[in-house]
Amino acid sequence: MSSSGSSVKPSYAGSPSPEYPLLGLLAQQPSHGYKLHRRLVSDLGQVWHISLSQAYNILKRLEEQGYIRGVQQDQDKRPSRRQFQITPAGEQRLQAWLDAPTPPSVHLIRVEFTSRLYFACASGPQAAVRLIDGQAAQVQAGLEHLQSSLEDIPAAQVFNRLGVELRLRQLHSILGWLESCRQACRNLSPLTSLPT
Repeated sequence: MSSSGSSVKPSYAGSPSPEYPLLGLLAQQPSHGYKLHRRLVSDLGQVWHISLSQAYNILKRLEEQGYIRGVQQDQDKRPSRRQFQITPAGEQRLQAWLDAPTPPSVHLIRVEFTSRLYFACASGPQAAVRLIDGQAAQVQAGLEHLQSSLEDIPAAQVFNRLGVELRLRQLHSILGWLESCRQACRNLSPLTSLPT
């Protein structure tokens, strides 16, 4: 078991993992597996699709790696349950993921950026706007790279050009969507902001 997490490579470099939103929910408050899964489904169910058994498997792995700690709780007339809380190593892992830029990929932006935005909004509108501005810069850089790539593809390579043109259109669309995110986060008041 690793106490610092240094022996385990982060998976945010291109392979989204629901371990990060689970860590984020535990950073907000300790919880047990069933309640964590319910919150994930309720708040991010259109982003992450994981079963209860997958959530428990992830929690078991996070505990083995030292990112969370579980304590068995007895309940009157009901089976005992395991209450989890994030450890300092888990907080560091979560923060590294929250601070990492999301590459200009439609899939990664839909899954990882949206999840990061969820937690940024819980911290307040300023954190959310900072995250959105950083993501817009990433998307703009991606657009410039793709545009340059498109110019280098010969006209005869029709399908290569079409593939790049599709990605360009998707990223242009994401810039507009990011503006919608900015407005949605600004409209969150303390009463309607996310639960902690």
